[in-house]
Amino acid sequence: MASHFEERLKGVELPPVIKRYFSDGQSPDSMSSEQLAGFQLEAVQELAKRAYDKSSFYHNKMVEKKVLPEDIKGLADLPKLPFLTKEDLRQDPWATLACSKSEISFIHASSGTTGGKAIYSMFSWPDYYLQHVIIYPKLIPVEPGDICFIALPYEMSSAGLAFHYKFMIGYRATVVPAGKGGAYSTPEKAIRLIRKLQPTIIVTSPSYAMILAEEAAQESFDLKSLPLKKIWLTGEGCSKAFRQRVEKIWRTTANFSYGSMECSGIANECDAHDGYHISEAHALVEIIDPETSEPLPPGEVGEVVVTSLLRYDTPIIRYRTQDLGSIDSKPCSCGLHLKKLRLWGRKVDQIIVQDKSFSPFYLENILMEFPEVGNWYQFVISDNGEHLIVKVEPAENTRPNSELTRVLSQKLTESSGVPCLIEFVDHIPRTMTKAIRVIRQDKKE
Repeated sequence: MASHFEERLKGVELPPVIKRYFSDGQSPDSMSSEQLAGFQLEAVQELAKRAYDKSSFYHNKMVEKKVLPEDIKGLADLPKLPFLTKEDLRQDPWATLACSKSEISFIHASSGTTGGKAIYSMFSWPDYYLQHVIIYPKLIPVEPGDICFIALPYEMSSAGLAFHYKFMIGYRATVVPAGKGGAYSTPEKAIRLIRKLQPTIIVTSPSYAMILAEEAAQESFDLKSLPLKKIWLTGEGCSKAFRQRVEKIWRTTANFSYGSMECSGIANECDAHDGYHISEAHALVEIIDPETSEPLPPGEVGEVVVTSLLRYDTPIIRYRTQDLGSIDSKPCSCGLHLKKLRLWGRKVDQIIVQDKSFSPFYLENILMEFPEVGNWYQFVISDNGEHLIVKVEPAENTRPNSELTRVLSQKLTESSGVPCLIEFVDHIPRTMTKAIRVIRQDKKE
């Protein structure tokens, strides 16, 4: 009898390495570390050969670096291969293909708002299907019968569609597409659907989870009545304290998922919330020094570099994400042996004041530990770059006073090492896209 995997990939030509490791329906989170390492090596070797033989872009890059596919004899040889950068992908959208244009089934484009030209992420049908049919049922326990409410901006982010197809194709669950910018774009419509359909799984961003909770409160809809098993958060980062607020309001566990449009899914949290388990059949993760580009050992923070292991027609090899992270080699209390990644934010999102650099979520965590502070805030970097203005909404039934303002300002200043000035405001604007947490004032002429 054909396996679930074979049934769904009938007639699709797959690389031999995929058939050897996954045709029996085995999931990566049930495989041994040795099996995963064996797959990763064979996958990288196959990727390097295909890229060299079928993509002039990668061929020229390898020639320039004086490396051949046969030079990759072990995973330790991965740094011999050239990097792929965002700027590379902003050039010719078709340049990296290792197949013909006619074989491309799916194209997703970034908004282009943060880096100039848009980046195009392309998939052949086998590549795109593999992303979703190979699943991690222990790490992501979704089942047939689960109703998965996907409240993400489908047209602005690949995450919405990624969860949509993963849950529908890989897990055979029921999916409700409720994107921020889709057919059900308003909080009113989303809560109406949630009330009616009673989802067991919700996928959204941290800020939109709060927007939906506010709408539920206005409509006197008790979120405790939902049969929720889990919330997955993605699209934005948030601190531990903010996540705890989401969990308290929605009465369920909220786990983070990490991925990118360019690399697809990379890692997911388990319920232990002690780092992200890397999707090791999908992604091979390295940490490099952002300045020297040299590999860093486990525990050291550097730039996250990803090789996508299930993309053979549309290779993503050693992609520099510009995210900061470290590999945690300690075992997880959940029992999964998948390696863990700790994330420290994006290089471009770091707050820089008086030549000091830190993640906005570091300060967010401090703010959220004060019950008098509401769920909405903004960090405004002063026009001279010498201090940080922190605008916050007060919590419900809280009346700000000078003593609370002083205590908060002092706490943030001591923690960050830069002057922080608290300003309580009546309202922080909500957005139907990614929340704006950091504002950089223009310097005066």
